[in-house]
Formats: sequence, structure tokens, C-alpha cells
Amino acid sequence: MMKEIKRDFYLNQLIKKDGNGQIKVITGIRRCGKSYLLKKIFYKYLLEHNDQDHIIYIPLDIKENESLLDGNKFIEYIRTLIKDNKKYYLLIDEIQKMDDFVPVLNTFLYEDNIEVYVTGSNAKLLSKDIVTEFRGRGDEIHVYPLSFSEYMSAFDGDQYEGYEQYSIYGGLPYTLSFDSDTERSNYLKNLFDETYIRDILEKNNINNIDELNELLNIISSGIGSLTNPFNLQNTFKSEKNITLSDKTISKYLDYFEDAFLINKAQRYDIRGKKYINTPFKYYFEDVGLRNARLNFRQVDKGHIMENIIYNELLRRGFNVDVGIVEVNQKDEKGRRSNPQYEVDFVCNQGNKRIYVQSSYELKDEVKEMQERKSLVNIEDSFKKVIIVGDVSKPRMDDNGIITMGIYYFLLNEDSLNQ
Repeated sequence: MMKEIKRDFYLNQLIKKDGNGQIKVITGIRRCGKSYLLKKIFYKYLLEHNDQDHIIYIPLDIKENESLLDGNKFIEYIRTLIKDNKKYYLLIDEIQKMDDFVPVLNTFLYEDNIEVYVTGSNAKLLSKDIVTEFRGRGDEIHVYPLSFSEYMSAFDGDQYEGYEQYSIYGGLPYTLSFDSDTERSNYLKNLFDETYIRDILEKNNINNIDELNELLNIISSGIGSLTNPFNLQNTFKSEKNITLSDKTISKYLDYFEDAFLINKAQRYDIRGKKYINTPFKYYFEDVGLRNARLNFRQVDKGHIMENIIYNELLRRGFNVDVGIVEVNQKDEKGRRSNPQYEVDFVCNQGNKRIYVQSSYELKDEVKEMQERKSLVNIEDSFKKVIIVGDVSKPRMDDNGIITMGIYYFLLNEDSLNQ
């Protein structure tokens, strides 16, 4: 039997949002644990602090609740359960099953003693939809696949074995229930084809299935690499002998983002203090799905670690860009040049900024200098961090650059604040 997975990070968010006058909407990629968070973890917390009669949990994907898919009947039913003026918690799972659910949910905003929390499938309930449809009345809690720390809370083994498995099969919670790699890999491959791809096809009425699948393969192979729709169009033409316009490619990439499969990191000119529209980088929200897409043939430890770091930074609430630093320099003959050095991640959170480099191995002094060169040429005083693929604790060099191991970074929630 699988150990209980700790998801206190999201539980605390749900608790803090109690009483904010908005509908709390839990989003995330399919099978990342949204329903478990609502039904098991949050429900258990509410039971410890409230009468059971004041907690109403309704899953809309079961037969016995089919009649409640009618919005008017749903409202009538809920009102029969409200017996007094004490606070009630209304927890609704798979809300997208109900047609026109937004005005139904908005109805309860006018009830002073009802707190509404909902989850939904990303096929129809996306973060973009929340912003537009709820008109400022929806408060999103985005749930990511398990962080490494959450993963280890239920993993039966040490951190080294855990990271090895996590970096290959990712953080979808159900992967922890399998005893073999074959079961884990088959689960992820089937989930990709039968759930995620089908969702995208159905929601967006796509006919060019082969081209969409091919684009996914190309993006999967190139995580952490700079690209744009025009470059991808040329790749299709030169390598696949397929004509697919950059506009269509851009549209398909948006579909992948809407389904929470991938995230896009824009480029930011650190010295010029401006965004560069193209090219940009893509990372998978779950590295296990990325590896499954490629049939586990390209498990590049460096790129996978970079993807894991990116996801962790997003989970911790940072806005994450890809940075470049342009340096004005002269060679020994006095010739000027303006080389650009890349900073893997520029992480912003309010008035706080942290620069992060990912380097799986610092094999020698040349490699170490290469990783530090972009950071030492940043002229501001924000924190600069290099994350390496080992267990080392944070150490600072003479330039104020902190180096820490991936295990320390992932297993310590405040690792970047020290």
C-alpha cells in the first residue's frame, strides 16, 4: 500500500484563501492529484475544524449525481443542505461536467456563509478560462505534479534512488503505486496517448493528428533549447518533409500550454532590462511525461535536471525567464566584441530576484568558469546561484556566487533564501 503523500504546500494555500470572497479553483494537469487534494487532504482538514454537516462534497463524474449537472437543480439541491447561518464548505469535483457552470458558481458568491472550492479537468477548465469566465471572481490554485520533496514523502528508499526514479518517471502521484519500471512506463505512455492527446484533439477540433504528434516529439527532444515557430517550421520542412506553417505551429504550442503539458520561458536581456520576443524555451510540466513521449530513449540527465529545477522554481511562486548578458570586451589586439552569455533562469518574485544556473557536472575548471561567466558579468547585487548534480550544501565564492547540490535545493523549501 502506497504511503500518504504530503501536499502541505497546497493545503496551506487552500486554508489561507478561506473567506476571500472568491471561488477557489484548483487547476493542473490531469492525474496530478487535484481530486485527492480536495477530497482527501482538504476534506480531512475541514473535518478537524467543522461539523460534517457543514462540509458538502459533490463529485460530478458519478452516476448518482447526474441530475445535478443541470445548474438550476444543482442550486436547488445545495440550498436544501444549508440549514443555518454557520459557514458551509462546498467542494465540487469535476465541475466541467456541468454546462454553463460559471454563473451557477457565481450564484453562491452572494451567499455570505458558503465557501466554494472546485476542481476540473484541464480539457475544459484552464487558467485562461478562469481569468475570462469568472471575471475576477475566481482564485486559482495551480497544482503541479509532485515536487521531489513531496515525492520522497511517499518513496520507499533513499534520496539517491528516489531522484533516479523521479528524474525518469516524473511526479504524477500514481507512478509511486507501481512495483516495476515496466508498469510505470506503460502507465505514462498510455496516459499521454489516451488522455492528454485526446483532450487536446477533442477540445480544439484538430484534424492534423500526425503533425501535432510530430511537433510534440520535436519539443520533447529539445527541452531547454532555444526555438520558435519559424525555426520549427523549417525543421518540419528539412527533416520531416512536411509543410506546416509557423502560425499553425504557434497555435498547437498554445494548445500544449493550455493543457498544462508544457511551459514557455521567455528570454530577458538583463543589462538592457527588456524582453526578447524570440526565441524562447519550452519545459515539460512533468519530466516523466516528456520521457514517455520519447519512449524513454533520451534521458539526458543535464536537461532533465534543468527541467526539474524550472518546475520547482515555478512551484515556489517565481516568475521564471531565460536570461542573457551581453558583455562589451576587447581582445589582446584591441578588437571589440559583444558576446552574449546565457543565464538559465531569471527568477522574480515581488521585489526579489535570483539568478540560477543549472549545471549537472562541473567536471573541471574550464566548465566551472563557463558556468560562472554569465553570473559574474551581471552588475546588480541580486543573489546568484549555481545548482549542481550532487549533494553539496550551499557554499559562497569570492564573487558572492552560491553553489549548492540539487538534493539540497529540492529538499529544502527555503534553500534559495539562505
